Amino acid sequence: MNKKTIRDVDLKGKRALVRVDFNVPQDEKGAITDDSRIRETLPTINFLLENKAKVVLCSHLGRPDGKVVEKYRLIPVAERLSRLLGKQVLALKDCVGPEVETAVEQMKESDVILLENLRFHIEEEKNDQEFARKLARLADVFVMDAFGVSHRAHASTEGITRVGRIPSVAGFLLEKELKYLGQALENPQRPFAIILGGAKISDKIGVLQHILGRVNFLFIGGGMANTFLKSRGHDMGNSLVETDRLGTAREIEEKAKKSGVTIQLPVDCVAAPSVDRGDMAKVVGINAVPAAWQVGDIGPQTLVEWAVVLKECRTVVWNGPVGIFEKAAFAKGTMELAKVLTTLNATTIVGGGSTAEAVESSGLAGKITFVSTGGGASLQFLEGKPLPGVAGLLDRDI
Repeated sequence: MNKKTIRDVDLKGKRALVRVDFNVPQDEKGAITDDSRIRETLPTINFLLENKAKVVLCSHLGRPDGKVVEKYRLIPVAERLSRLLGKQVLALKDCVGPEVETAVEQMKESDVILLENLRFHIEEEKNDQEFARKLARLADVFVMDAFGVSHRAHASTEGITRVGRIPSVAGFLLEKELKYLGQALENPQRPFAIILGGAKISDKIGVLQHILGRVNFLFIGGGMANTFLKSRGHDMGNSLVETDRLGTAREIEEKAKKSGVTIQLPVDCVAAPSVDRGDMAKVVGINAVPAAWQVGDIGPQTLVEWAVVLKECRTVVWNGPVGIFEKAAFAKGTMELAKVLTTLNATTIVGGGSTAEAVESSGLAGKITFVSTGGGASLQFLEGKPLPGVAGLLDRDI
């Protein structure tokens, strides 16, 4: 983390435009069902308020595709944030334009405004320079605190750092994300293990190539494990297998062997006639997957064997569920693996997205060292690729 933060700039009386990630889940009536993304930003917002800044928050919500969509308005977010802060957060009807500029100019120290959904404007995701300039006109300092979209080169994440001519620094949430993920990759306590799940090798090939040689143990679950098992000669029935990646799987195993990395694959699994027939699911060995059946989860013996190895580890990073956890019949592996992580004498890091969702739903998030707020962003970080929303921030003097 060699980027300047809000500790490094003068804030008193300054307009601080803060890019946050308030893309929170809501029910059919628009009520927020999980406000953890809002709560994660409170340390940054409170620090700005304590230092007498004028706080202007901006975020996206959902995928309105450049149109005004009523269900994606940020009014419910402003109301929830008002309760959490114990002070009024004014929700504006737009995020750029004369009325917005007037409202911001009238702010007093320690006031808080929430701009309307950035993605109501098609220019946001297109990283339009003029749109970025309009946002920059609202600020004396730009604060990036939305790790979840830091891998996107959008007007409010990357464009503003180029066209704004204003100091661009990190908030505390972004700093925390980069600290934990960065330390895990660059200076982990060993043994160091990474658990990768998800459906396809093709989604994680960048991570696989980048982390080999850095880790001691590589655990592979989820649909991508099927391809590795198939490459070893196992009959995976009608399970998801990337036949065009069988060679890739063999290459990764060979590279791991040369690097001294131990790969742990499932030894049993939960299978069913189809992933929609969970009522018929049963545990089978990887050599006994019934013809035409589909694998939906890792099995209990796999969990036992993985737990033994994980207990040796001092750093564990997990990205991607090891089963189709959205379906009850195939959720146990992911949920039980989360429990295993809470028992370790190790730094445990869960890379956001669906993995974080699973850990949050299990009620175990508080027992994990760090749960990332960014799925795609943490994946890109683990691949060793630059994050556009971070690259443009001011470097700290070394």
